[in-house]
Amino acid sequence: MRIGIVGGTGKLGSALAMRWARVGHTIAIGSRDPTKARARAAELAGEGRVIEGGDYVWSAREGEVVLLTVPYEAHADALRAIVEAVAGKVLIDVTVPLKPPRVSRVQLPPGQAAALEAQTLLGAATPVAATLHHVSATHLADPSHRLECDVLVAADDARAKATAMGLVRDLGVRALDAGPLVNAIALESLTPVLIHLNRTYKSQGAGIVFTDLSEAKQR
Repeated sequence: MRIGIVGGTGKLGSALAMRWARVGHTIAIGSRDPTKARARAAELAGEGRVIEGGDYVWSAREGEVVLLTVPYEAHADALRAIVEAVAGKVLIDVTVPLKPPRVSRVQLPPGQAAALEAQTLLGAATPVAATLHHVSATHLADPSHRLECDVLVAADDARAKATAMGLVRDLGVRALDAGPLVNAIALESLTPVLIHLNRTYKSQGAGIVFTDLSEAKQR
């Protein structure tokens, strides 16, 4: 699959690009600065990994599915820039509405969740899935590190949810159906708690694991 990663030069976007490229996906990372994106793509490519770089709009046009991973303060502007390029595709939003420096406190945005704001801005024809809020970018960036966590996926649209869950599984972790997109409020709000745990217990990336899900164990 061709994955467009808008914000792909950041820690999380770059780590996801590398992980997905390692399992055969091709990646188009986008940045406000296309020169920066092309340079980052060149660093990440190699050993059979196909990763290219360009600007936000190019990345969104290139992707069969588009991942949005930008700081919350850039969220609305990035969406407005790609609204036409992403029309009709699945958008996977991993944005968390953090407000530095108080990033270990829950900060609900005006629309209650970044993913809900994205869906409102893009319209129903471009379905949004919310996921990957609880995976450590540090662990993702280390290909030798085995990821030991569950990943929750929330979406209203069945195609968006299935697409997001498939890509999550391609990272080597268990994807769990977390219900409708409104539940992104809870998913995004858990990230500041994990940041607090990382700071308190000197962790490189606290994660979450759910127990007693017999059906999920078989997937």
